[in-house]
Amino acid sequence: MLSHHLAEQAAKADENDLLKTFRERFLIPEINGKPAVYLCGNSLGLQPVGTAASIQQELDDWARLGVEGHVHARRAWLPYHEFFSSSLSKITGALPSEVVAMNALTVNLNFLMLSFYRPDAKRHRIIYEQKAFPSDVYALHSQVKLHGLDPEKSIRVIVARDGRHDIAHEDIIAAIEEEGDALAMVMIGGVNYYSGQVFDMKEITKAAHAVGAIAGFDLAHAIGNIELKLHEWDVDFAAWCSYKYLNSGPGSVAGIFVNETHSSNPETFRLAGWWGHDKKTRFLMEPDFVPMPTAESWQMSNAPVLSMAAHRAALDLFDEAGMPQLIEKSKALTGFTETLLKEVLQQPGKERMFSIITPEARGAQLSLLFHRDGRKMFDHLTSRGIIADWREPDVIRIAPVPLYNTFQDVFRFAEGISEYNS
Repeated sequence: MLSHHLAEQAAKADENDLLKTFRERFLIPEINGKPAVYLCGNSLGLQPVGTAASIQQELDDWARLGVEGHVHARRAWLPYHEFFSSSLSKITGALPSEVVAMNALTVNLNFLMLSFYRPDAKRHRIIYEQKAFPSDVYALHSQVKLHGLDPEKSIRVIVARDGRHDIAHEDIIAAIEEEGDALAMVMIGGVNYYSGQVFDMKEITKAAHAVGAIAGFDLAHAIGNIELKLHEWDVDFAAWCSYKYLNSGPGSVAGIFVNETHSSNPETFRLAGWWGHDKKTRFLMEPDFVPMPTAESWQMSNAPVLSMAAHRAALDLFDEAGMPQLIEKSKALTGFTETLLKEVLQQPGKERMFSIITPEARGAQLSLLFHRDGRKMFDHLTSRGIIADWREPDVIRIAPVPLYNTFQDVFRFAEGISEYNS
């Protein structure tokens, strides 16, 4: 059992939590008639209470107005993507003109790499990190093959040092410098999905630019989780999904960032579609594509309104809570979780049961590598109403999300591990 003072500490922290009322604005799944301990927000965030009403409003306007909803809906459909620019700019540290909600994550990554991976005989190499999310790897390989190149010769994977699961920052920088003018692009996950490691995007971007390369990031596990300053860091491009920390629903609309240096340049290649055309002349239906001088020009199709309605309901909560406050709570919550887990590891019989492989450079996620009984532990936790994430062959990932998780949630998680008997 965990010590009583830690239980008291969890209760007191929840009592003093300035964001505690936000939990009431989410729908918590139930297991055996009781609210679950939901620690899987790094896989799928919970549904905000306001989501159904937000979608229903668009359904009602569609029923009431038909095609006229494009102009006369309570939130007109024609400019619907514009309703996200301010919120997303605050979450990503970007200019409103540098972000747009559109498509799905890997679709967007492929579109962006068509713009920014422009290899030639000399400069064709790509760097990414070991244990990147598989979809990123597939996309990188397909982009290289699209240009008639061999992934074995054009892609370099930066691996962790022996005995570690996180990647040393200096190894990434050294690889960039070593590749030099052969390097076309760095494309790394801002937060690694497996280990939870946060990469130093500012310094990686700086190093990439120093050798004339492009710096892009997959922010699926970063957006809504850690502090981002994409504009200040001079990142070239980034993409993200909205169904993890942004709580916008399964497969909901994703988004992109394109640095204004590129988006304002009409010569920057982008696949053309009518929703990226200058909106002042879009409906003249002329044959020549005139891109908007913003990230919006990467849009190809008009807004998926029903998906975006869920996204809007979720981002309203971020606007209200504010990223600085969310990050502050996240650090306290994850730090307390680590304290609890270290106490578990001091208990007889559990001294070497698992290791925390997430480094100090992290967001909300902690990844636990089990040296024995990992799957049995996962099933044991599930039976106790604790929803975590299992990754083969031996990792349990959890993400205490500051919008809806409590300190008592993570106490119950650690207590569940403590009470397991093999």
